[in-house]
Amino acid sequence: MRLLFLGDVMGRSGRTAVHEGLAALRTAWRADFCIVNGENATNGAGLSPDHAKLLFDAGADVVTLGDHAFDQKDMLQFCESERRIIRPLNYSKAAPGRGARVFDAPGGRRVLVAQVLGQVFMKRPFDDPFSAIEPVLKAAPLGAQVQASLVDMHCEATSEKMGMGHFCDGKASVVVGTHTHVPTADAMILPGGTAYLTDAGMCGDYHSVIGMDPEEPLRRFVTGMSKGRFTPASGAGTLSGIFVETDDATGKAVRVAMVREGGVLEPAGP
Repeated sequence: MRLLFLGDVMGRSGRTAVHEGLAALRTAWRADFCIVNGENATNGAGLSPDHAKLLFDAGADVVTLGDHAFDQKDMLQFCESERRIIRPLNYSKAAPGRGARVFDAPGGRRVLVAQVLGQVFMKRPFDDPFSAIEPVLKAAPLGAQVQASLVDMHCEATSEKMGMGHFCDGKASVVVGTHTHVPTADAMILPGGTAYLTDAGMCGDYHSVIGMDPEEPLRRFVTGMSKGRFTPASGAGTLSGIFVETDDATGKAVRVAMVREGGVLEPAGP
């Protein structure tokens, strides 16, 4: 199976890049299934139902969220009725929606998509992501219940993301990090056959401070004082993520590659 994952969609720039470019990207990479992290798609904080529908219309099969999952209050109800939305698995047990789900893919195949939040340097105390993901992967073994599985590890610390990669090695097809909005250069296949990338980067304007117009972040860095809210940068967006090809019989990764298209970053194509 050919899986395409795109990192955090950031504001209007990211939405436009996905809307205008995802269909062609899926064709170029011959992707069977596409997952998009959309938790910053609405004004840089959360995801509205309308913007979620835009991502689905553009070609996303599943949209994952993150620590800003419910910043847009309409998502509280929308994620209950829209099964293609995946919120963090280790969020509050009272939270609406699901943190993991098995989806149908072309050719009668099935793919598990799950998301967990890290704990290190995060502002809120989330439940342990490792104990949260373990039973989910055990219930959907590769090559049996599912032909592929992807874990979106949404957190700050690169070490915690790497830890999750090794923890899931051989039990998931892909572990990919999100949240920090900067693509890392460590796409690889771990010894047990799991494709891994510390951070997929964002879909948005990279002439920015992690997707925000530089003016207000710079003011705070230089003076220690704020004057207003952060505003998403509005220049040309880059689609940034990871491509993984798996073996249907085992669910293990056989190929992994970086994805970068459009905007100002050096492209990475098939």
